[in-house]
Amino acid sequence: MQLPEQQPTRPGQPDPVMDQALLIAAAVNEALGEKPLAYRDDTPLPTIGTTPPVAQPGRPPMSQKATDASALMLAGGATTVMVGGAASLVMLASGYADPVVCAVVLGAPAVVVLAISRLVGRAKAAIEAAPSPIHQHYNGPVTITHDQRSITTDTRGLWARTTNHSKES
Repeated sequence: MQLPEQQPTRPGQPDPVMDQALLIAAAVNEALGEKPLAYRDDTPLPTIGTTPPVAQPGRPPMSQKATDASALMLAGGATTVMVGGAASLVMLASGYADPVVCAVVLGAPAVVVLAISRLVGRAKAAIEAAPSPIHQHYNGPVTITHDQRSITTDTRGLWARTTNHSKES
């Protein structure tokens, strides 16, 4: 089917549309062939300030709770290694020791130590969380007035509606 604005071409004559398409394809191939599709910038990033970073000695900064938990885990790991090593030596030396008995006898001290440390930690936390005592000292005449109020609450309905009633006595 011929489009109305298109003139029929005879065989052997140059086709202007095909020539333009070939020119565009050659330009695209030339553009893609010369430049890479991705580029990695390997230049070093600029530093802020003139002082280079220095590794700090010791443990990295953490909260006190995280530091305590870390120390507890390290102590528990060391205790486990010592208990396991002792159990291995006992079984190796006796040749016929019962592993269950060794586990109970050698594992009990570690469990007791961990339980006591946990108890001490919780007691310390309870003491720190307790409010400090308040001592109020008065000089002179003191008048104490007893004010008693009674509040009754009534909640009803599918959509809960609460009504508070106050009664002073």
